Amino acid sequence: MTKDLELAGIGMTSRRTRDRLIQRLEEQGICSTRVLDTIRQVPRHLFLDEALAHRAYEDTALPIGHNQTLSQPYIVARMTEALLEQGPLKKVLEVGTGSGYQTAILAKLMERVFSVERIRPLQEKARQRLSRLSLLNIRLRHSDGGMGWPAESPFDGIIVTAAPGDIPKELLSQLSPDGGRMVIPVGHDGEQKLVLVTRQDDEYRRKVLEPVRFVPLLAGVVR
Repeated sequence: MTKDLELAGIGMTSRRTRDRLIQRLEEQGICSTRVLDTIRQVPRHLFLDEALAHRAYEDTALPIGHNQTLSQPYIVARMTEALLEQGPLKKVLEVGTGSGYQTAILAKLMERVFSVERIRPLQEKARQRLSRLSLLNIRLRHSDGGMGWPAESPFDGIIVTAAPGDIPKELLSQLSPDGGRMVIPVGHDGEQKLVLVTRQDDEYRRKVLEPVRFVPLLAGVVR
């Protein structure tokens, strides 16, 4: 019973509060009912420290430690919707597990999710949270995100939650040549754009979606 209440939320994490967030996302142009329903279902408050849980359903980015943030719900919805715009995907790579919230959203919508994180303490917290939600179609790896997960490629989709100065060639090569899609923020602080890349054979098409602000994609790992 305690676990059910924790997942459902009360007060500022209640269903009514979540519904208000969904209304705001719709007003900002998120159209996919699958994405909106998934965001309504996944308890975002579980992916924050207790002191910040009451702010979970504000449409804002929130700190999760190690100079990283939990992306604002609009950005999570926008990136997920863009990834799914041309149809469902079976196998997806997430670069930057972070809190695990975006990972959980993907796991509800895709058959298999592979997620890499360079900061081990964040990954371990995310693993615990995802386990509490009984999401069994996720594999996590502690590694340099810019290198992706070559051994498991190709991927039908790739979603990147930190911004490189330019798109890493390693990630482009891991996209499926048969219509693989990647959503990635690109650029330096203050001049970042969210980009959708579509691969067909050896051709990569890029489409700029909108201005964004993400933490930088850094090399190396933190233990």
